[in-house]
Amino acid sequence: MTILEENILSIIPQRPPFIMVDRLVSCDENGSQTTTKVRDENILVDNGEFSEAGLIENIAQTAAAGVGYIAKQNGEPVLTGYIGAIKNLEIYALPKVGDVIETGVVIEKMVFDVTMIAGSVICRGALLAKCEMKIFIQK
Repeated sequence: MTILEENILSIIPQRPPFIMVDRLVSCDENGSQTTTKVRDENILVDNGEFSEAGLIENIAQTAAAGVGYIAKQNGEPVLTGYIGAIKNLEIYALPKVGDVIETGVVIEKMVFDVTMIAGSVICRGALLAKCEMKIFIQK
């Protein structure tokens, strides 16, 4: 399903200044996609580039946005999640201030309160980063 979620704060538990996604652009039970413009004032921008930590958090928040959107549609609260593990992290390049990144997350498995995802970040058609994450959901 394609979405244009304007109010990202309504579907993620994070709050400024720690917002690493701008807009949820699609979401279904298998995953989600967001877009984000890299801004100089972002706390994870260093020397004009979005840091490795920023890319990792962007992937995690893309997962959170999808889960939060579905929860909101079902009249449920948006829950907080925590990165439990990161596996097979590969970072090929860092986006610069002004770049718009597109992030996709695929849910690979859900077991109890743990969701395993595969995420990737693309900018101008080039793969910037990818990884697998275990995300623990606090209920």
